[in-house]
Amino acid sequence: MTDAPTTAAPSTTLSMQAAINLALEHALAQDDRTLVFGEDVGKLGGVFRVTDGLQERFGADRVFDTPLAESAIMGMAVGLALHGFRPIPEIQFDGFSYPAMNQIITQLARMHYRTRGAAPMPVTLRLPSFGGIRSPEMHSESLEAIFAHVPGLKVASPSTPTDAYQLLRQSIADPDPVIFMEPKARYWNKAPFDAAMALADTPPIGSSRVVRPGKHVTLVAWGAMVSRCIRAAEFAAEDGVELEVLDLRWLKPIDAAGLAASVGRTRRAVVVHEAPLTAGLGAEVGTLITEQCFGTLRAPVQRVTGYDVPYPPGDLEDHYLPSTDRILSAVQRVLEYRRG
Repeated sequence: MTDAPTTAAPSTTLSMQAAINLALEHALAQDDRTLVFGEDVGKLGGVFRVTDGLQERFGADRVFDTPLAESAIMGMAVGLALHGFRPIPEIQFDGFSYPAMNQIITQLARMHYRTRGAAPMPVTLRLPSFGGIRSPEMHSESLEAIFAHVPGLKVASPSTPTDAYQLLRQSIADPDPVIFMEPKARYWNKAPFDAAMALADTPPIGSSRVVRPGKHVTLVAWGAMVSRCIRAAEFAAEDGVELEVLDLRWLKPIDAAGLAASVGRTRRAVVVHEAPLTAGLGAEVGTLITEQCFGTLRAPVQRVTGYDVPYPPGDLEDHYLPSTDRILSAVQRVLEYRRG
């Protein structure tokens, strides 16, 4: 085993990028079978410096660079898992995962099932995801609905440094493959963090979290859209409207009971995500809410999403991403809805 990991001081302040780095450090230190690899994750520390310092500490045989070939990265992860390792591959940007979909969908997601349980797939794919950083084409995709649709995959997306640490540690420890979608726009946002408390208070896999209680409407979101919903709730509070913000955290499995509990209190719901509207994960969430709360809903579930177009150039993304104005307009629609 490797030497004990460094620990963040109690009640310190960390960015999400640093919290993910710490989770990787702890996982590498606690299990020699854990490997981190991908394009530029070694000496450079990744394009977002999430893996900064890990190769220096754990060596180039455990934290290493790969060729620019996403299908090879994921094929390697499957092979390593079959031989008893716990791979943590990184695909540098969300849009770069398309060439690896064959390995992800037909191998990674199915191997445990196809072997009747004989071959676990403890692979955590780290995927910098979503928009908000004004990046070029193919660098700001929202692929959660694609991954969540595939049997055999779990999908997680944090919104805070503590969530990032908790969810990543859970994902790495899980015997099944997890797609860990990191909101790029939140990498540098700092918040209070205590690693020991984060581990002690980690909710079970598939748990959502109420980040702001309210009584009039539930806003459901994940990733970077959670902070945008909190901002919308702050604006609404100035007019006496109390919005509850529910961070889904796990996009598969989805916390149907948590959704039902929140919407059962507010009786109205708005789902917010960056992906295009049609067949987005908001449709699944809205259906779950309707199934669980049909007798108490006072208005149809509304969705505030990206548009059904390819993600636009950076100078247009403010028009594409759900804004606080669009969120508040949806809130107004559900509050003013009257049955015919």
